[in-house]
Amino acid sequence: MKLLVTGFNGFVAGSVIAQAKGKWEVHGIDLAEIPTNDPHIFYHKLDLLDDKKLTDLFRKIAPDAVIHTAAMANIDVCQNNQERAGQVNIGITKTIARLSHEMGAKMILCSTDSVFDGTKGNYCENDTPNPINFYAETKANAEQIVLSASDKNVVTRLSLVMGLPVMGQGNSFLADTIEKLKKGIRIPFPANEIRTPIDVITLGRALLELAGNQFSGIIHLAGNSKINRYQIAREIAVTLGFSPDLIQSTDSSAMEGRATRPNDVSMDNSLAKKTLRTPMLSLSEGLELTLNFKI
Repeated sequence: MKLLVTGFNGFVAGSVIAQAKGKWEVHGIDLAEIPTNDPHIFYHKLDLLDDKKLTDLFRKIAPDAVIHTAAMANIDVCQNNQERAGQVNIGITKTIARLSHEMGAKMILCSTDSVFDGTKGNYCENDTPNPINFYAETKANAEQIVLSASDKNVVTRLSLVMGLPVMGQGNSFLADTIEKLKKGIRIPFPANEIRTPIDVITLGRALLELAGNQFSGIIHLAGNSKINRYQIAREIAVTLGFSPDLIQSTDSSAMEGRATRPNDVSMDNSLAKKTLRTPMLSLSEGLELTLNFKI
């Protein structure tokens, strides 16, 4: 079975690729090259905006499943560069959805809890998205594209992803937090933003399971702990033996120069618990798993 993963050098993709070893023939696409000695992992350096080269690659690989993690994910950058964000988050998704359908491949899109407006929390899969920033708008549009392209496709809405990079780079707030804590830097975290964080190892396992099973539609991949970002950071500090006083409470809505963020986009993970063999974990369980994970 052949698995194609976009965003090969990214945070989520790294977990997927590392845990797919021995189970899939993995093909990864990215602009930045990552050397690999694994005979079952193949790297393809490619700009996803190049439709012709992407089409040629799809036809050459003929994947059985595609996990689309690549995105322009910085909320503020998307807000200030809307044309580019639309090209990447909507345009590329449309191309990959079309090519996946043509090849008969199942496509799994990594979307976000931010498609919701954050006014009620505990969102389930049937709740209607109401994005309040441009990044979330692009993701809500991408969801509809993927679901319309094939009845075998999956939209995964990811909660805040926590963990350390397994392969490649990516944007890990945990790694950044640890570095600052080591230096004794006081770090602001918003107490108004409530999430249901999922660790990157569990997320990788869940995405791989979805690539290989019969589930289709929308599914929320989120942890079991409903908690604000300030409390998340304090628990991280305590777990790692740092003073929680280094974590400072702030209100993201009062921070200048930032796109609007939703407050409570905690998600109900009941469907994931019922559908997947991969267990959803609490914050402390997920933190322990990601800190001790070995390839």
